[in-house]
Amino acid sequence: MDRQSTSDHSSDAASPSLATVAVVGLGTMGTQIAEVLTRAGREVIGIDTDDAAARAAVEALGAATARAVRRERITERERQAVLARFRTFSGLEAAADADLVIEVVPEDYELKRRVFTALDGIVRPDTILATGTNALSVTRLAADSLRPERVLGVHFFNPAPAMKLVEVVSSVLTAPTAVTAVTALARDLGKDPIAVGDRPGFVADGLLFGYLNQAAAMYEAKYATREDIDAAMRLGCGLPMGPLALLDLIGVDTARTVLEAMYAQSHDRLHAPAPVLGQLAEAGLTGRKAGRGFYTYEAPGSATVVSDPQSTAGTGAGAAGRPVRRVGVAGSGTMAGGIAEVFAKAGYEVVLAARSAEKAERAKARIVKSLGRSVDKGRLTAEARDAALASITTAGSLDAFADVDLAVEAVAEDLAVKQELFAALDTICKPGAVLATTTSSLPVVACARATSRPQDVIGMHFFNPAPAMKLVEVVRTVLTADDVHATVREVCAAVRKHPVDCGDRAGFIVNALLFPYLNNAIKMVQEHYATLDDIDAAMKLGGGYPMGPFELLDVVGLDVSLAIEKVLHAEFRDPGLAPAPLLEHLVAAGCLGRKTGRGFREYARR
Repeated sequence: MDRQSTSDHSSDAASPSLATVAVVGLGTMGTQIAEVLTRAGREVIGIDTDDAAARAAVEALGAATARAVRRERITERERQAVLARFRTFSGLEAAADADLVIEVVPEDYELKRRVFTALDGIVRPDTILATGTNALSVTRLAADSLRPERVLGVHFFNPAPAMKLVEVVSSVLTAPTAVTAVTALARDLGKDPIAVGDRPGFVADGLLFGYLNQAAAMYEAKYATREDIDAAMRLGCGLPMGPLALLDLIGVDTARTVLEAMYAQSHDRLHAPAPVLGQLAEAGLTGRKAGRGFYTYEAPGSATVVSDPQSTAGTGAGAAGRPVRRVGVAGSGTMAGGIAEVFAKAGYEVVLAARSAEKAERAKARIVKSLGRSVDKGRLTAEARDAALASITTAGSLDAFADVDLAVEAVAEDLAVKQELFAALDTICKPGAVLATTTSSLPVVACARATSRPQDVIGMHFFNPAPAMKLVEVVRTVLTADDVHATVREVCAAVRKHPVDCGDRAGFIVNALLFPYLNNAIKMVQEHYATLDDIDAAMKLGGGYPMGPFELLDVVGLDVSLAIEKVLHAEFRDPGLAPAPLLEHLVAAGCLGRKTGRGFREYARR
């Protein structure tokens, strides 16, 4: 599983050239794989029993290459050569002279088995047979073949022309020469191959589909709207798509099939398909391809979302908010300073209070530097910087919050500390002031109960760095007043943040979806299924994630990550949420990530 084994060219010369490739199944993925192969100079035999699918594949290749000519990526002469390398047939007999056959028929084991069994009697003894499955057992398909040593998996990602990752999947029966040949081909196609063993979902989908399933369950429980769940993961984690929109793109039925296969092996409740997936699939609401799934689309196959009865749900319309002119921020750390900067730039009067006047002044000095960098980069004018700084006053105690309309605490993530602070705010702040906590994992209602006015308390979870990150999770307790909720949403809009509504439960939206995914990545390494590098590469190249899970864990801090995992496990009591022992061991050893110079990786000391 060492990453170097997939990037060492020394064995390429001994590998078969795989000059002629048959693609069986000319649906979306089969057509895309055919395009990648033909444009890389391979002769491609496209096979599909549906003549319409074959014609559509030819038309799709023609359209894709025409776009490439218009964008001056290839010449018309090169385009004609690409088109000439693609021939379509209706029978498997056309694969007789292929060096490699890639099967991309629907995710049905019996259908795939029939294809492989038929190919046994058609292709040459040395022809490699590859399945494009991302859910079914490669080992089982190999065992049913007359030559199991030549069977493996080759998992492209959608859209195949753009996505760099290819997972090369070997079973215990696969010959190393077959893996080497397909790995070399993937590199020749301009892809980044990683070698993985045979288990449902492999690396990328094995992590991705558990996360998607949890998002579907969150939506089904009416914890948050589909729009808020998707916005939270896009804006809070930098993902290219929200999980429910991605499920619609993949296909709700496909996702359910993958999850069924994963659950059959893992028996992890996190992989048990959320019932809503089955309900949508049975109703034919399978996503974009059907014109309706979690969202409604302009037409089947369209990417354009149109309004439906759910579109106006949970928009926050209703009660009017309270007026907010003066904001108090409690704390002296990075988050407190960032939040104070956000409010000051938006024109609010800001009181930044810390445990001492010196700490408050140091926090303001960091704001001065941050605003200065914004001016240097042309993001802020010098006049706007000066106005923002002039609106911030510092204080060495919470007494300065006597006249604030909104108090935001950003102190240590310790419930006792926060409760003590809220008890103080209760006596200091004027009646009607909104009291907000920025906790990312603690119960907001526990902070509220430390006051005599729990109806005025709400969660306002900013993301780090607060000046740059657009998301704020607005967390209502069962006691929060409607006008307090409306106030915070209005304030978020005023400071140009995107609010998403969620209830007061562990992890809210982002952390409840993010940290089980990170925990499952750790389990993959713990079980020696894949390396840190391969997993990080798989999620960046195959999932479009800005950082791999281990890069992110080391940035967040392994101690912080462990604390959040423990909170999630304690609240939901799901064995699958129990922190991975490897994470606990690293924290016990003091390996906390970048801040200590060592976590999952080692870092140079500054």
